[in-house]
Amino acid sequence: MTTAATMAGLDPATLADVLRLAGSPDYDRIQEQIRRTGGCSDPIHLQGSTVTRDAVTGQVLHHYSTDTEPGGRLRVACGNRRASRCPACAWTYAGDTYHLIRAGLVGDLAKGTPHTVRDHPRVFATLTAPSFGPVHNRPGNRPCRCGTRHPEDAPELGTPLNPAAYDYAGAVLWNNHASELWRYFTIYLRREIARRAGLTQKAAREQSRVSFGKVAEYQKRGAVHFHAVVRFDGPEGPDTPPPAWATLELLADAIRAAAARVVVEVAPAGDQPARTLRWGTQLDVQPIGAFGDGEEITEQAVASYVAKYATKAAETTGTVDRRIGNTEALVLLGVPDHPRRLIEACLDLHPLYPDRKLRDWAHMLGFRGYFSTKSRRYSTTLGALRQARADYRAAQQREALGLPDLNDAPETTTLTLAHWTYAGHGHTPGESWFAANIRRDIQLNRETAREALQDQLAQEGAAA
Repeated sequence: MTTAATMAGLDPATLADVLRLAGSPDYDRIQEQIRRTGGCSDPIHLQGSTVTRDAVTGQVLHHYSTDTEPGGRLRVACGNRRASRCPACAWTYAGDTYHLIRAGLVGDLAKGTPHTVRDHPRVFATLTAPSFGPVHNRPGNRPCRCGTRHPEDAPELGTPLNPAAYDYAGAVLWNNHASELWRYFTIYLRREIARRAGLTQKAAREQSRVSFGKVAEYQKRGAVHFHAVVRFDGPEGPDTPPPAWATLELLADAIRAAAARVVVEVAPAGDQPARTLRWGTQLDVQPIGAFGDGEEITEQAVASYVAKYATKAAETTGTVDRRIGNTEALVLLGVPDHPRRLIEACLDLHPLYPDRKLRDWAHMLGFRGYFSTKSRRYSTTLGALRQARADYRAAQQREALGLPDLNDAPETTTLTLAHWTYAGHGHTPGESWFAANIRRDIQLNRETAREALQDQLAQEGAAA
């Protein structure tokens, strides 16, 4: 709601634009467009039209054109997953990731996963990077190696005790090959499962499947590590129970053995020696328990944790969230010393390993993989979730226009002709202010609803 109190503190340019918009005859429609994007920080502007006709009679069933929109443009959400770029779209992405991971843990028939999947062995595994040199940390109740007990928000956490001796080249090359380490891990995992079951790999595949969903997270030192839900299924995936030999203990042991076997060799180049890249020794594998059964790692906690980090990237270490062309930009952007050295290492190593595209991924500290991935049969897909949301919004739009529900309408063949062109992106200062307020209100409503649901689940768990 636009009030004098909420507008206090605005700079003169933003305040003037807010007042201009508030007095515009298109004010209501502009707000509606911004609200439909969820308060997107950098919406895409489109111009064009769409016409739906009955293919037999040629009758126009629906027509829409941006000619009637404010400025002749339609705003649509940018869809960026990074919270640093667009909190609104990142919130949606995190929600989709949450439902994707949760469906693979508790089941969701609407998303194609049976509830019996809850009885399958599943663990939450964290695979980390090795050490590239000692860094400031918080080792339990003990002081750091530097002799200081760092608070949780200390800026020096994760930075090297001796930057001159830190292996910056090794750190960015490890990040750059992290996705290959994960790929080899999934290969060795299936082999280790077969070995422990006393079966050939073919026989193990015929009797069981391994499904997973994972997300990448940056540690404070700038190294990527992976959090993964790993689950045993039957031969047809989540619809079938795993065999008797596919136990939780066998799965956990196989994960540890597979991680220890993974090796990626990097050939020498220039002044860089040959390197053997491995996972770090800090491997954590914990069973996932049902909500309220006393386990430390619950389904709810895992889904929330994975969703949280699906919208974060290297910017959490102090770097930037877009590509960097040269080292001079690092000074202008004020990048802290440790991430700056990691970025410089990427730029310096690029000529030696041109196929690794280190310059293109310098802002990601060398990492070039997908932040969130899953196996084919783990659960639903992000695409399916987005399509369900689009169908729901389309149904709302048809209702608002007084058109019949497609499920209730008689069968007919329609022809849709559409023409859209890109017309820019972003907001004016006043629109940005409105978007931020709309985004805050939507998020507050969602958090309130989520807290109410969590309280209800807790009460049901206590009653059971």
